[in-house]
Amino acid sequence: MNKNELISAVAEKSQLTKKESEAAVSAIFAVITEALAQGDKVQYTGFGTFDVKKRPERIARNPRTGEQVSVPEAKVPVFKPGKLLRDAVEGK
Repeated sequence: MNKNELISAVAEKSQLTKKESEAAVSAIFAVITEALAQGDKVQYTGFGTFDVKKRPERIARNPRTGEQVSVPEAKVPVFKPGKLLRDAVEGK
């Protein structure tokens, strides 16, 4: 499902116009993005949790040359699905 398909599905389920649905979907993703950028966790019970994890600095190897390179520390977004979402995907 791409962005346009998501907006159409939201419009159909919520009985909003496509323009209103696009604004709502964009606002939801903007709020999640801003919260994660500030280091906050976003939890929607039953669906899942968006969080930020810190990936420590590490030494990696360039596969072409075999040379060791340092990979800097990074913050990465992660998603942990909730029980209701896991059960829906499994067909329970």
